[in-house]
Amino acid sequence: MNGDVLLQSSHAGGWLHFRNPLEIITTTDPALVCPLLSQIEQSVNRHGLYAAGFLTYEAAPAFDPAFQVHPPSILPLLWFGLYQPPLPTDLPALKQYTFKLGHWQPAIDQAAYETALLRIKDHISRGETYQVNYTMRLRTNFTGDPRGLFGRLVDSQRSEYAAYVDTGATVICSASPELFFRRDGAIVMTKPMKGTAARGKTWIEDERQVDGLRRSLKNRAENVMIVDMVRNDMGRIATAGSIRVPQLFDVERYPTLLQMTSTVTARSNVSTAEIMAALFPCASITGAPKVRTMEIIRQLEPEPRGIYTGCIGYIAPNRQSQFNVAIRTVVIDQTSGVAEYGVGGGIVWDSETAQEYQECQLKAKVLTETHPNFELLETILWEPAGGYFLLAEHLHRLAESARYFSIPVDYNHLRHELELLAAPFDRPHRVRTLIASNGDITTQAIPLDSPPAQKRWRVAIARQSVNANDIFLFHKTTHRRVYNTAREAQPDYDDVILWNEQGQVTEATIANIVVQFGDDLVTPPINCGLLAGTYRAHLLAQQAIRERVITIEELKRSDRIYLINSVRKWIEAELVA
Repeated sequence: MNGDVLLQSSHAGGWLHFRNPLEIITTTDPALVCPLLSQIEQSVNRHGLYAAGFLTYEAAPAFDPAFQVHPPSILPLLWFGLYQPPLPTDLPALKQYTFKLGHWQPAIDQAAYETALLRIKDHISRGETYQVNYTMRLRTNFTGDPRGLFGRLVDSQRSEYAAYVDTGATVICSASPELFFRRDGAIVMTKPMKGTAARGKTWIEDERQVDGLRRSLKNRAENVMIVDMVRNDMGRIATAGSIRVPQLFDVERYPTLLQMTSTVTARSNVSTAEIMAALFPCASITGAPKVRTMEIIRQLEPEPRGIYTGCIGYIAPNRQSQFNVAIRTVVIDQTSGVAEYGVGGGIVWDSETAQEYQECQLKAKVLTETHPNFELLETILWEPAGGYFLLAEHLHRLAESARYFSIPVDYNHLRHELELLAAPFDRPHRVRTLIASNGDITTQAIPLDSPPAQKRWRVAIARQSVNANDIFLFHKTTHRRVYNTAREAQPDYDDVILWNEQGQVTEATIANIVVQFGDDLVTPPINCGLLAGTYRAHLLAQQAIRERVITIEELKRSDRIYLINSVRKWIEAELVA
């Protein structure tokens, strides 16, 4: 609906939904941007209203005529609605809204991108700039309800500064993880973001990625450069001696990537409009020094950025305000049905062109990668003689997955629930523990009958390979599409053996696999794309089995095949298809 704005707010601790604007204030004239910002803030303070809206990147010359930009595109330079105070709310249900996207096409190809980077390095070699934030646009056709796309972006990115703005002619869907600035009375805080790395597939691998990003000399240098620029910009509005950098080189986890951030704070008594004038555009999306670097950006980027790298947020009474840096942001032209997404990165002298292009692709994964709703899952054997089998190992694996997915778990409560569940048991049970994304715990138990006489399971090789980079292969969850698809394709067998794109055996759908060659018992390593089973870990610790890559052809020539898990333990299998 025209004038609807939905924002994440750290002040409110949730979402603010702005509806039915009393007035919409907008302009395409740079000369009017500053006066209108002041007018908006005065209306907020005099009448107890809220203002919510955005500034595009091309609004920059309003604050300094030396800032060079392209003429604006479809969006105004400034758009704000004035609203009655909103009530904090939960994110509305958005999955009901359907939409369809075409294939995203970059406005420039990799060759043109690399040519631009060579020109940037030429400017750096001449001492004109230290870093240039070079960006490009991707576009596709869009049909349907933009609220559905916004819901998917928020769900897949899980950022803290998301925003949805419906101007009528256009809709902005932002899943930005970056804070431009937040004002709380006299305290102004910024969190410039510079430095990116891919997520690992497991918690241990993720920790290595975090450590590598934090130690990266290139990323640290870029981050410090931007922090120094922000400190310099803050110095224009800060009380003398009040600028602080309480956090440097923090690494934040998002579903598709890792981001390095730093925090800069200051005390200031100026207006929000004056803060905006001092800081806009954010240093992290221009480079250093700002004026000359924006000239270079104007020369090398062939089109305006629009809302991308501008800011979206709100101004509230009592000197409260918050704005994001509009990255991870899609803008939809409602007339043409074209969706646009900007992506880019900071280019320095030692940047590698291929690596920078890959980083752009990584930042665009939010457009196509979706994370299904799921719960963490553990299946544990309870026996009268020993209680829960390998409980410590199950809880350790659960804890690593919970940390990876940022799921809160009360382990004391979980242990208590497991003890209560098992209290009446007098025979073996299979116990399922489910942990929801909010930490809610569900436990279920099924009695285990005495096992029949042991027989070989009939197993087949899966008809399609698995993607060894699929994170859901490395964590035990209720999202079992890969496993279910393999079983459904060959339902006449006791289980199906999975394999990856390299033709390497990985696991079965409900068990790890152990293969015997002579006296040697081996199991595929985790990086082939499989779950780290607790019984597998137990046997490895006992040195009863060892890891090595197993090809499909080797599997066919093996002496014996076993399926193992912590409930059934060892099951001999026969490969029949």
